Amino acid sequence: MSEQQHGVVFPTGPDGRRSTSGTGRRVVADALRPVDPTGAAAAERETNWRAGYLPHVRRTTEAALGSRDAALAIAAAGLESVHRQLRVAVDGDEVELATLRSAVAPTALRTETVTGTAEPEHELSLPLHGRRLRGAELADQLDAWVARGVVEPSCAAAVRTVAEHPEWLALPGRTVAVLGAGAEMGPLTALLRWGARVAAVDLPRPPLWDRVLDTAHRGAGTLLLPTRDGARGADLIGEVPAVADWLGGLDGVPVLGNYVYADGATNVRVSAAVDALTLRLAGQRPDLALAFLATPTDVFVVPEEAVAASQAAYASRGRTAKLLGRPLRTVSAGRLLQRAHPRDAHGPGIADSLVPQQGPNYALAKRLQRWRATTARAAGATVSMNVAPPTRTRSVVKNRALAAAYAGAHRFGVEVFEPATSNVLMAALLVHDLHTGGGPAHEEPWQDEAHAAAHGGLWRTAYSPRSALGLAAVLGLGAARG
Repeated sequence: MSEQQHGVVFPTGPDGRRSTSGTGRRVVADALRPVDPTGAAAAERETNWRAGYLPHVRRTTEAALGSRDAALAIAAAGLESVHRQLRVAVDGDEVELATLRSAVAPTALRTETVTGTAEPEHELSLPLHGRRLRGAELADQLDAWVARGVVEPSCAAAVRTVAEHPEWLALPGRTVAVLGAGAEMGPLTALLRWGARVAAVDLPRPPLWDRVLDTAHRGAGTLLLPTRDGARGADLIGEVPAVADWLGGLDGVPVLGNYVYADGATNVRVSAAVDALTLRLAGQRPDLALAFLATPTDVFVVPEEAVAASQAAYASRGRTAKLLGRPLRTVSAGRLLQRAHPRDAHGPGIADSLVPQQGPNYALAKRLQRWRATTARAAGATVSMNVAPPTRTRSVVKNRALAAAYAGAHRFGVEVFEPATSNVLMAALLVHDLHTGGGPAHEEPWQDEAHAAAHGGLWRTAYSPRSALGLAAVLGLGAARG
C-alpha cells in the first residue's frame, strides 16, 4: 500500500511495502500469546487477514473472560506490539514510536481562546426527534430504553444521576481536551453548551475550524485551540510532541478525550499517535484522566442479564419469524438468523457485533483504545470509556450496505440513534464518570466496559447481529435510499 511518509506509519516489510494486514495480524497474535498460544498461532497462520480477522479479534475478548490477569496481559501485550511495530517517519528516516515520548517539538503551539456568548445550561436536556427532553420526560425516555433493551440499566442510572446534579455539567476545575474536535460523536458541542473549558485539537482545515468556532461562539464555555503561524489546528499523526507539550501546559485538571477517526489504515496511525501522546502527557501530568467512546460494533463480554434477555427475545419470536427462520438458515448454511447465545447458556456471554464492512483497521484502532483504557484504569487513572449506540454518522451512512442495515435494524430490536442524541447522551456519561472517579470499580475489565453501555439493543437482540445484518440491509434498502 502507498502511504504519505510523515509521522506515525506502518512498518516496511521485506518487499518494501507497508502492510496493514501483516501488522494487524502480528498485533492480535502478540496480544493472545501470553494467555492463548493456540489462538496466537491461529492468527499468525491466517493468510487472508482482511477477510479472516473476525474470529481472531473475537478471541482476544474470549480469552480474557473470567480472569482479570488474562485481560490485563492481553491489553499490555497488544499495546506493546503496536508500539514496537509502528514507526515514526521524520525527514526520510524512521524511528521507534517510543521516541515520541521524549522527542523535542520543532516549534511550540500557541493558544487562541474563544469565549462563548450564551448562558450555560443548568439542566440536562436530551435532544430526541426534534424535541429536548428534560425532567420527567427524560426519565420516562430512559425507562423506555431500558425496557426495550436499548441501554443497560446502569446507563440510565448514570444519566439520572447527572440530571440530579446539574452543577456537574460545566466540569469545574477541569480542561477537557477533545481530540478529533470536528467528530460527529465527540462531546464538544454539549460541553460548551454546559459552560465547560475545552481544548480542541483537529487537523488544520479552515472549514472545520469555522464550524468549531461557530459552535464556541454560540456556546457558554471556553474554547482553547492550538495555532501556529496564524493557522489553527494540528496534525496528530505528525505532531505528537508539540500537541502533548501544548496540552500539558494548560491550566485545570486535564482530561484527554480520544474521539479521533479516519478512514482505513489512517485510523490505526492516528490512534497509535494518540496512544503515544497519552503516554507522554501522563508523564507530564500524573492527574490526567482519559476518555474514550467504544464502538457498539465490536466484541464484548456482556452480563448474564443481557444474555437472558436475548434468549427470551429468541423464544418469543413471532410466528412469521419462526416459520422463515429455519429455511433461511438452511439455504444460507447456517449463516443467517443464528441465535445470539446458546439456549442453555448461563452467566456472562459474548456479544459479537463486529461488522466485516468496517474492516480490520477499524477493529484494531478501536481495540487499541480499549486496551489503553484497561491498562490505565488498572494503574489507578480515572477512565471514562462507554459503549456508544449505533449512530447515523456520515462515516457510517456513506457505506451503502451499512446505511441500509441501519435503516432496517429496528426490525431486529436495534435502535439506531441520530448524532445529536448520541452526542449529549455520551457527554452526560462522561460527566458522570469524571465526577465519580470513573464509575464503580469492578473485579474484571469486561465489567468496566459493560457498565453504562448504550449499545442500542445489540447486546439483547434475539439474533447474532452479523447473522441478521444482510436481512436488515435488504429490509432497509428503500429507507436508506430515501
